Amino acid sequence: MMEGPHRAGQAKPMIPPFSPVLLLGLALRPVRPALLQPVFDHMLKVVRSQHPDILERLEAYGERSVCIDPIDLPFALILEPDPVQPRLTVRRFVDADEVHATIRGPLETLIALAEGRMDGDALFFSRQLVVEGDTEVVVALRNAIDGAGIDLVADLTAALGPLAQPARRAAGAVLDLVSSLRGSVETVRQSFIAPALQGAASRDARLAELEAEIKALRKASRRGGPA
Repeated sequence: MMEGPHRAGQAKPMIPPFSPVLLLGLALRPVRPALLQPVFDHMLKVVRSQHPDILERLEAYGERSVCIDPIDLPFALILEPDPVQPRLTVRRFVDADEVHATIRGPLETLIALAEGRMDGDALFFSRQLVVEGDTEVVVALRNAIDGAGIDLVADLTAALGPLAQPARRAAGAVLDLVSSLRGSVETVRQSFIAPALQGAASRDARLAELEAEIKALRKASRRGGPA
């Protein structure tokens, strides 16, 4: 399980799914956040260009920061939705007291939510998504991106001009590869990890039985002792 320090203040840690994204996260652990920052600077610039209405709708919440925490990656993002000077900062560590709210879940779930492909309420009630802190700003953020027509691949490649279409095809091929790898990763999980988890569950059950037997013996001993 990937567990990063940016989960400080989390009431109950979420377990990331065993997936290609988790393997990517393991590979990214040695990478300093500063090296990734230009990627997210560009992403925010593209969103401002392609979907300016999102930040305009968040004007009343410009001073409330939101932590976006993909649990299968070794870093988190802090979104400061100030319409004039918004920021999207990548951090290795985010303390709960630093932000007004946190949205936590697997990367693929967070992307699907941003692109409007999944219902936020359904994700919340199924525990695929966890929201902590100021829910008002989270609801405002969700309402702002709902119907915005965000397509991260299309938006990020739009500035490439004649290279946009080849770049989209290449990105589509990568996503298809990730999708096919997901099945292979699941096979590995079922073959190696699942039996180990089952063995651990069996041991835990046996320990619980032994503890119950010991308690019963102690009670019997006390009842049979001198008055």
